[in-house]
Amino acid sequence: MKIWDISRTLSDDLAEWPGDEPFHFRLTKTMAEGQSINLGAIGMSVHNGTHADAQFHFDTNGESIEKAPLEIYLGRAAVVDLTEAFSRSKQKHLITVEDLQPYAEEIAESSRLLVKTGRWSDSTVFPNQIPVIAADVPSWLQKSGVRLIGLDLPSVDEIDSKSLQNHNALAAVGIAIVESLDLTRVGSGIYNFAALPLKIAGADGGPMRAVLWRD
Repeated sequence: MKIWDISRTLSDDLAEWPGDEPFHFRLTKTMAEGQSINLGAIGMSVHNGTHADAQFHFDTNGESIEKAPLEIYLGRAAVVDLTEAFSRSKQKHLITVEDLQPYAEEIAESSRLLVKTGRWSDSTVFPNQIPVIAADVPSWLQKSGVRLIGLDLPSVDEIDSKSLQNHNALAAVGIAIVESLDLTRVGSGIYNFAALPLKIAGADGGPMRAVLWRD
């Protein structure tokens, strides 16, 4: 069985969202210094690397991540590879229904959609601009039975967005959000998907180890 790790590596070199807490790992005890074990500690934002957004992230009354139903993050997923479309035109800025329509059958069959744009290939450099889903995509996804959308981008909204229109639109139709996937080595198709967010009480998101596999 082949497993694809589609998580971004957490390291001190990982580019954080501008103004957010950076990731930092350090050894608090080392065997090289005479300790009986090596022991590490981390400091980070829950949105560093591959993560799930809780509704509390953008809605004060929304549920925090430990209350998210785990079955959403486990099951079949359709990967849609749009890298060719985005590489043909640097001006292309929207992920549209027209982009997704050729994969409608796979998307409906799997109920989870992972979108590969190829627009964030270097995790050490935070992008200045990213593609976002068009305004009519959330309702189209709902009609297709989608329960989760994941992207190889740090957000489903514009970097400078204050209203977080897409976050709210997806939540309104019951679609969970996973951001900052690494889909570099994955092509279009249906896979088995597992990406469980850490159980952090009261948190607005949760880091996750996301994987795909085929039986």
